[in-house]
Amino acid sequence: MGYLTEDQHKTVSAAVADAELNTSGEILTVLADRSDGYTDVALLWAAAISFTAMSAFAAFPQPFLDLWDALIGGWSHEWTTGELASMTIALGLIAFVVSWAVQQWDPLRFLLIPAPVKTARCHEQAIKHFKVGAERRTHGRTGVLIYLSMSEHRAEIVADRSIAEKVDAEVWGEAMGDMLAHIKRDRIAEGLAVGVRDVGFVLAQHFPRGDEDENELPDRLIEV
Repeated sequence: MGYLTEDQHKTVSAAVADAELNTSGEILTVLADRSDGYTDVALLWAAAISFTAMSAFAAFPQPFLDLWDALIGGWSHEWTTGELASMTIALGLIAFVVSWAVQQWDPLRFLLIPAPVKTARCHEQAIKHFKVGAERRTHGRTGVLIYLSMSEHRAEIVADRSIAEKVDAEVWGEAMGDMLAHIKRDRIAEGLAVGVRDVGFVLAQHFPRGDEDENELPDRLIEV
């Protein structure tokens, strides 16, 4: 899905072009809807809920059996071991299918994903985009990726080796803070533009633009 209009894309691209006027560093921006499908997490939740349902039935079977008798309008009867086993398996399957199905609704799915998992998946995806789009693609290995993942509400700044050797990771904290302040108010393009500006300022201090410097990476925002 697209989050930004054409004009908003131009706003971010213009910010990248302006930031690179004073530095030999190259800035790449990526806006993603999500960093992962989290199928494994959904499966784990479905399995856990299924096991919980079966365990609850095994520990307290009578309420379930009474409910079943009431639903089918039948007389209470003595349940055999085979019938109890079948009921246990049926409850587990129903719980699994229902819990899997409801997790297909994105708001609930992302609510159930633990925060550390979201952070880790976003970081992994940012690294992948960096390796494909920026790593070793500049003459001085001076590429920086600004990665924003909307569904997880996460952002990453990944720098090439020569930059990381001179700029501590904490330095990017101000750029991240300025960027997220706008994004939290649903001003995505403005937030990315501010983040680009701050990153460009840092790069200009350590990697000033030379007379023969060329633009090696595209200025445009990549939306995936």
